[in-house]
Amino acid sequence: MIQKIKRELAELKILLRSVPAVAVVIFSVSVFAMNLLANKSINIPVDWLALDCGIIVSWFAFLTMDVLTKHYGPKAATEISVLAIMFNLVLCLLFFLGSLIPGSWGESFAFSNGGDINRALDGTFGGTWYVLLGSTVAFLASAVVNNFLNYGIGKLFKKNPDGGAAYFTRAYVSTAVAQFTDNLVFAFIVSYFFFGWSPLQCVTCAATGMVAELLFEVVFSPIGYKICRNWKRDGVGEEYFEFVAAKNRENVADEEAETRQTPLLTEENAQ
Repeated sequence: MIQKIKRELAELKILLRSVPAVAVVIFSVSVFAMNLLANKSINIPVDWLALDCGIIVSWFAFLTMDVLTKHYGPKAATEISVLAIMFNLVLCLLFFLGSLIPGSWGESFAFSNGGDINRALDGTFGGTWYVLLGSTVAFLASAVVNNFLNYGIGKLFKKNPDGGAAYFTRAYVSTAVAQFTDNLVFAFIVSYFFFGWSPLQCVTCAATGMVAELLFEVVFSPIGYKICRNWKRDGVGEEYFEFVAAKNRENVADEEAETRQTPLLTEENAQ
């Protein structure tokens, strides 16, 4: 058991070295930015549709997960997703501490009611515990759904798994389901309990929000496909792939050794 834990930690270290730093940075920033921008709602002339400004950047996080899943696999993509969530929580803590420090935001000097503006900005950047809880749980759930569904769909394309049809199908379907999951989990954790939404409103807004966010994925997914092709051409992550293959061989050898020892232990106990 201890040996397996050490292998997993060693695999994670190599993964962090193997994933291009730009991808990790952009992914982490997009996760933080979409949660911050979610504080601003979009005025829409229909009562049954609720959207926030987080949609302008949330597609970036899901696009990155699709690329990571295609190239490194769902486990690696989920581990990077958890890392991005941890970065988000640390930044939220720092912003919360910043909101507690006495002082004035620059924008407050531009209005006569500067005190109200100051308190509003402190509240926005300081965040609310239930919003942070809801967004964290929702994104973690959607990340797991997106990554493993994306991988599963990719397995259906036997003849040309690296082709455009395979990539776009797995990206669109997994993103749609994961975005719906993200919106729905957040709606029931936050909007239902704290804002008084009905279950129908939660489901309806989750579905309509999914459609709006999926449109961004459709527009920008060719960029993700090109990145995947370039990474494969350039051999990005070869160290990680070699380590995973070696680790799997070691795990198989350990399981076979345990299988061989089990009958011997049974015979000794019987004697």
